[in-house]
Amino acid sequence: MKMVILDGYALNPGDLSWDRLKEFGQVIVYDRTTPLQVVNRVDDAKAIFTNKTKLSRELLVKLPSIKYIGVLATGYDVVDYIAAKELGIIVTNIPSYSTDSVAQMVFALLLEACHHVGEHNKVVKDGKWESSIDFSFWDYPLIELVGKTFGVIGYGSIGRATAKIALAFGMKVITYTRSSEKINSDDQVSYVDLNELYMRSDIISLHCPLTSESSEMINKQAILKMKDGVILINTARGGVINDVDVATALKAGKIAYAVMDVLSNEPPKSNNPLILLENCFVTPHIAWATIEARSRLMDTCYENVKAYVNENPINVINQ
Repeated sequence: MKMVILDGYALNPGDLSWDRLKEFGQVIVYDRTTPLQVVNRVDDAKAIFTNKTKLSRELLVKLPSIKYIGVLATGYDVVDYIAAKELGIIVTNIPSYSTDSVAQMVFALLLEACHHVGEHNKVVKDGKWESSIDFSFWDYPLIELVGKTFGVIGYGSIGRATAKIALAFGMKVITYTRSSEKINSDDQVSYVDLNELYMRSDIISLHCPLTSESSEMINKQAILKMKDGVILINTARGGVINDVDVATALKAGKIAYAVMDVLSNEPPKSNNPLILLENCFVTPHIAWATIEARSRLMDTCYENVKAYVNENPINVINQ
């Protein structure tokens, strides 16, 4: 079986290996592929793998040899999986590989908002502490998390892992999910509707997939329901927030801080209204990218292909 990896660099910039996939046939790896390059690069391959290279209906109909698409991520909005099903193409994803890494990143971002560790480290190295007449100083308000209400939107594996850490910090955790059966009575987490979550939360952490329902759900109307000074965390998808509405709320202080690892366009454009705001912290979509998480991703990719070759596919998202 001929396999083409369209954009392998992000997953494997050289510290992992694709060799296990060679068990199933020829493997061709491209670091990056534009939509215009897809047809020529795929050629007569039977299987292709993508992380962020978009595979639209228009592209898929031009790839008659393809029978399998492996999405090298949990989110699969880069593939028109409905069109793939109509064309007889199996699409799989990689669930849960980054759960602990993303949950950890949520609190790296949150704690930066609470303590401004990076900025305080910088001013110390710039000599400000040395020249201070007091034994300590701080340039920003410092925030304690104990007793705060932490709202989790989306209670899948990452939402649950994040809630567990929030509880360890001594916070009260509430969550909104479309699947209330996911709530376990032992979780110490309260299930609420979305409006109540907006109204009660001191901190809101987004863990929902990007769908037609969730697109720009954090907009002017939602923000008006939130507490003054709320902290907003987004490690889900950039498209679940309205950039302009969040930027307006940040400037007004309605949202005290927005901390995010994702943006609506990646890489961002220079006119993105969020990235230059002092109370918005942005990292370049790295929550998933620890070596441990990427190793798990690679392992699951192998298991997905093995199951497909054995005619018992797993992690199929378009059955």
